[in-house]
Amino acid sequence: MTAACRPRVGLATTRPLPEPDPDEFPLVAALEREGCSVRLLPWRDSAAPSPEDFDLVVLRSTWDYSRAGEAFRAWLVRVAAATRLLNPLPVVEWNLHKRYLLELGAAGVPVVPTRLRRRGESAAVGAAWDEFGAESIVVKPAVSAASRDTRRFDRSELEAADAFAAALLRKEDVLLQPFLPAFADPGERAVVCFDGRPHHVVVKRPRFADDAESVGTGRPPTAAESAFAAEVLARVPFESARPLLYARVDAVADSEAPYGLRLSELELVEPSLFLTHQPGAVSRFARAVAARAGAAVLPEQSP
Repeated sequence: MTAACRPRVGLATTRPLPEPDPDEFPLVAALEREGCSVRLLPWRDSAAPSPEDFDLVVLRSTWDYSRAGEAFRAWLVRVAAATRLLNPLPVVEWNLHKRYLLELGAAGVPVVPTRLRRRGESAAVGAAWDEFGAESIVVKPAVSAASRDTRRFDRSELEAADAFAAALLRKEDVLLQPFLPAFADPGERAVVCFDGRPHHVVVKRPRFADDAESVGTGRPPTAAESAFAAEVLARVPFESARPLLYARVDAVADSEAPYGLRLSELELVEPSLFLTHQPGAVSRFARAVAARAGAAVLPEQSP
């Protein structure tokens, strides 16, 4: 393949990164092995390459977007108008605000109980607490990444929880959710999907603002995890965008829910895909990206 016909792939990121991205350099190398010309595209950098310079832009580590939401949306629109954006713009816009949990719940997906408070509304954390019947509650922005401003409160901290939620509500929408015991033991399962198909699973420990992420080793998904992830992705309301290049279906165990799982988040914008946690994941994802970019698929490489 000559340099002139190599598909040009941009990996959207930010600089400086709020935390390291262990997937970045392995993915760049794997894409180059697949015949792609790869460059990083920091979304907030005025000196970054133009979206027009790429045949495909893949959202990866734009982990500061929630601090500049309107600017990020404008950038997304610009990229989508200039080249192919993945995941597609309508999917990303839908997934940016966690109201999608309420929509998926209404569509029949078993979701962690969620209450949405709109900007300027009363926090009413106590009312949600009573409704959930939980010992602990999680308060977080409805548009957030990297656990920004996400905190857990126990029943004895109701006054602090109310004050924290009220402070957030002065500037943005807020979600209230019970902290289910399964988040801590056995942990939250992240089912990573490529081209709409579950590929591997990692188990994560609860993460709140300023916490480091604690992630176990990867493993193949169980039949129940695969079926659950497929069911969730089938409810994403953009049929023409399927199969999605990437998705991360985060869930916790619940013996009373279908498949024994309950959705905590569906990550379609910029999730960590834990590519270095599962053998073959980097190469598999690189092949999926290369195929979308129009690259000739080369023989399988070792991860």
